[in-house]
Amino acid sequence: MRLIKDDVSIVLAGEAGQGIQSIESILTKILKKDGLCLFSTSEFMSRIRGGVNSTEIRVSSSRVAAYIDRIDILVALHPESLIHLQKRISKETLILGEKEKISAENLIDVPLSRIALDLGNIIYSNSVAVGMIAGFFNADLAILGYFISQNFKNKSEEIQNKNVQAGRKGYELGRNLAVNRVRIDITRNKDVSKEMVLNGSEAVALGALAGGCDYTCAYPMSPSTGVLTAMAEYSKSFDVIVEQVEDEVGVVNMALGAWYAGARALVTTSGGGFDLMAEGLSLCGMIESPLVIHLSQRPGPATGLPTRTEQGDLNLALYAGHGDFTRLIYAPGTLEEAFYLTQKAFEISDKYQAPVFVLTDQFFVDSYYSVPKFDFDSIQIKKAFVKTGKDYKRYALIQDSLSPRGIPGFGEGLVGVDSDEHDEEGHITEDLELRVRMVDKRLSKYQLLEKEIIPPKFEGNPDFNTLVISWGSTYYTIKEALDNVSKKNLAFLHFSQIFPLPKNLSETLKKAKKLIVIEGNSSGQFAQLLKLHTGREADQKILKYNGMPFSVEEIEKELEG
Repeated sequence: MRLIKDDVSIVLAGEAGQGIQSIESILTKILKKDGLCLFSTSEFMSRIRGGVNSTEIRVSSSRVAAYIDRIDILVALHPESLIHLQKRISKETLILGEKEKISAENLIDVPLSRIALDLGNIIYSNSVAVGMIAGFFNADLAILGYFISQNFKNKSEEIQNKNVQAGRKGYELGRNLAVNRVRIDITRNKDVSKEMVLNGSEAVALGALAGGCDYTCAYPMSPSTGVLTAMAEYSKSFDVIVEQVEDEVGVVNMALGAWYAGARALVTTSGGGFDLMAEGLSLCGMIESPLVIHLSQRPGPATGLPTRTEQGDLNLALYAGHGDFTRLIYAPGTLEEAFYLTQKAFEISDKYQAPVFVLTDQFFVDSYYSVPKFDFDSIQIKKAFVKTGKDYKRYALIQDSLSPRGIPGFGEGLVGVDSDEHDEEGHITEDLELRVRMVDKRLSKYQLLEKEIIPPKFEGNPDFNTLVISWGSTYYTIKEALDNVSKKNLAFLHFSQIFPLPKNLSETLKKAKKLIVIEGNSSGQFAQLLKLHTGREADQKILKYNGMPFSVEEIEKELEG
């Protein structure tokens, strides 16, 4: 018998349409409610049927939120699963599958289909698999039954009951394996059972609600669509309008129209969709409108790898739109940051009348883990528009301050905006001296924003000589790798605000004898920004751009080397 203690990686692999994500969705709820610390992430091919997709469910005695290459238990639901995952399979990996489908020397036969057919239909196989994995951990049977039933609550009572029976049969199978083949020793955490389990898309959507978002529009594009569907679900309980628009050009302009009318609008898109919004972003800069854009990255250019992950759109967010105007970019590294930074994005965008990006990626938005409940009570929504008077001027030139933003119908003033250069009232002008004053006014927001900058998170030895820098979704993976490496002279600086950067950053970087930047793109886009901002060039770049996230093991290997 094999003993797996404190940390286990279970990977389910099957073709698109076999229900891998349904198994993940049910299991994460069951294991969390049972007090188990978990992390789950998926990788999938861009197809509706066929291919091989996989989901990693990592369960640990301590909190985990990082992807690892190691597979302790592989549940293979498709013959090609072993080929697809061969680089991650070791001699220690326990391979579970049906002997009729899977060929492997050390295969443990698990008759998922046969159990399902005994209950009347092959479609119950997924519930058998859910029950089997729950059985490994000796999860509470009542919790198992509840969440399987909830998953099928829109089906008939017979289908609900059959799936619950399938789950219980699978549970017996899992308990038998736990007794005879593999013992998993994981310590439970009673606090986890009271927490939320959610993914990055849901965290961003909840942050938007907390930020007062009352209008969301998008054209569906993976991996950003999860935020759109989450907001559509929340609109059943909250006063939010959610609209699927005909294209991305319409999306950005409808969002600007909503802000002009006094709403707080969210746009959610991915790189190829945002390309079409560049002109609208430039319009946003000229009319000094708030705008919150969730940009979820995937590998490009063009269609690229539409269901994979990459941190390749930083330059796009930095430089999109013609002309110079103020913008701010957040890139959350944790679900808590996704919530609080998205909420903050609405406050900052409204207050400073400028676009704010929330930059995520496929790995981030599709990964699940448990987090303590967010503090909604401490959040106050402060809308920044004013009631206008008869002498109101939308673009009033006020020394060291922002022009007051009015909205139509709230007061006696006329709220004039124009995509051309304009005077203080919003009328078109070709006064070249006034043009300079208006450009300077728009760019002066960067000085006002200095007090709002979120400093990077520092961890490690204050007397470091090697400094590791990262941004966005890589946070937990690098943090775990750093905890494991033997070198003690390392420190870690993680950025969740990408732009503008702190003014005193140069002083921190000067302390580093060696500067290592880790990011998921081919050119080191953040390393380029650091050099531009501080003059310091990275001594080493650890880059990944094959569509997969960084794993803990590969970061460890690079840092040890």
